[in-house]
Amino acid sequence: MFFFTKKAEMVAPENALPGRGAVIPTAETHFVSGRPLTLDVPEGHEVAMFGMGCFWGVERMFWKLDGVWLTMVGYAAGMTPNPTYEEVCTGKTGHNEVVRVVYDPSVVSYEDLLKVFWEGHDPTQGMRQGNDVGTQYRSGIYAYSDTQKTVAETSRAMFAERLGGAGFGDVTTEILPAPEFYFAEDYHQQYLAKNPNGYCGLGGTGVTCPIGTGVSA
Repeated sequence: MFFFTKKAEMVAPENALPGRGAVIPTAETHFVSGRPLTLDVPEGHEVAMFGMGCFWGVERMFWKLDGVWLTMVGYAAGMTPNPTYEEVCTGKTGHNEVVRVVYDPSVVSYEDLLKVFWEGHDPTQGMRQGNDVGTQYRSGIYAYSDTQKTVAETSRAMFAERLGGAGFGDVTTEILPAPEFYFAEDYHQQYLAKNPNGYCGLGGTGVTCPIGTGVSA
């Protein structure tokens, strides 16, 4: 995740890479669960999407949770269609490294997922996460409904207060309607299950996120 030049400013649309019409091939099944790695959502399940730094470590946080049916890594919130990892690393696609989470809300709530999100990284670092610097490592929540957006915004305000009290700066997390998700390449999917000693530069703040925003997704 650190072999390419990183840029910490969002690329202008007119300077973004053109991309391609064809999708980038990825894995057929989830390396951990063996389930088909598709965008399909089983009945009674919901979807969430988060960006919080290197997606290798982020995905592992979520696939371990009870109630999570499927996780997958990819690129979102940029301008280049069907980008490759090498293109994203140039900083010229505008994409963020994200994890798409399919979950059973009767087992794990959206608020539970947000708690993992907030406590699993430092959302005050802008276009970086630890030693990983660039727009692809920004903190982001991508909402699939108005309710998710409301819950996310409420949790951001509550956690920002906690962070401020602990001496941290302003929260830089973007909260946007869920954009199109582009699968990352095969080798990125469940990377840390395939490579247990692989690099992961994520680190939380040590501040506990208050749960129970009073709004349910």
